Amino acid sequence: MIVSAGLPTCMEGMMYPVPFASPQDLVRIAQKAEAWGYHSVWGNDHMTTQRYVREEFEQSPNFWEPLITYAHLAAHTQHLRFGTGMLVTPMRRDIVVVAKQVATLDHLSGGRFILGFGVGAYREEFEALHPTWTVHRGDLMEESIRALQQLFSQRNASWDGEYYQFEDVEMYPKPLQDPLPIYVGGNNPNAYRRAAAYGNGWLPAGMPVEHASERVAAFKALVEEKGRDWNEMDVAMQLVAYVGKSHEEGVSRFRRSQMYQHLVSLSGSTLKEQVGTRYEQTNLVGSIEDVIEKANRFREAGVKHLCGTYFCADDVQELLDQMQIFAEEVMPHV
Repeated sequence: MIVSAGLPTCMEGMMYPVPFASPQDLVRIAQKAEAWGYHSVWGNDHMTTQRYVREEFEQSPNFWEPLITYAHLAAHTQHLRFGTGMLVTPMRRDIVVVAKQVATLDHLSGGRFILGFGVGAYREEFEALHPTWTVHRGDLMEESIRALQQLFSQRNASWDGEYYQFEDVEMYPKPLQDPLPIYVGGNNPNAYRRAAAYGNGWLPAGMPVEHASERVAAFKALVEEKGRDWNEMDVAMQLVAYVGKSHEEGVSRFRRSQMYQHLVSLSGSTLKEQVGTRYEQTNLVGSIEDVIEKANRFREAGVKHLCGTYFCADDVQELLDQMQIFAEEVMPHV
């Protein structure tokens, strides 16, 4: 199974304390991820601070824009790949500019970029950026994927959709990778329907293994129905991790973390199907043996990639310690 690590691009106040990671810390995390054998790092995408974060922290968090961050990190690494988990296109109104940024990043990184799309967990962010724009965010995201693929594949691209319009755009260079890997994030059937139709991978998050097994099977059926090769399709589950010296230590540390509070905040959106679920059971939390057993259960359910694994931590050093333990003690067994 592929294993990648979460990169704290826009995680202060949400998953980690404020402040958390400087630009120099991001370089260090990426270089350590590469040295320890992680396939890639995955950062999230936020433009403004959520209300619940403002209520908890007096200091405003730093949200590092992921595409620019990756261009910097690519110059400090050799083979590590970079994924967006996820790039929230509903917050990015000009899709031609997004296409230009993505293609440029793919070239500057030597073809090491993976483009993950999502609608965004917090509608309040979208409304803050576009207070007069009435849209269905899922439909907008789907159209953004199709419009981008048009820009990436056609010499002269035009699009006249519900949300995006452009005419006779000659956008070069195209991405270095052909095709550029595109993943679609989300837990509901619309997410894996879009992934089956337009993507190279599906990015669910924090899903109980029983649900994962059912939905991976449904996703596979859709992929095959469309005549696509299942072996070339990724199932990239995003989970939280904390590896303790014992089961009790791992669970206790997880429940005291900012990461745990973040999962609670998602109970009305991304994780609404898991209300009443004990998050330590769903995620990679516990002793080394616990975490290995849980990861392999996801593998048996059809998950191919532990994607952008988010490690509980109060500071960057604890994050690096957890990444190292996971790389040395868990990865060889999954």
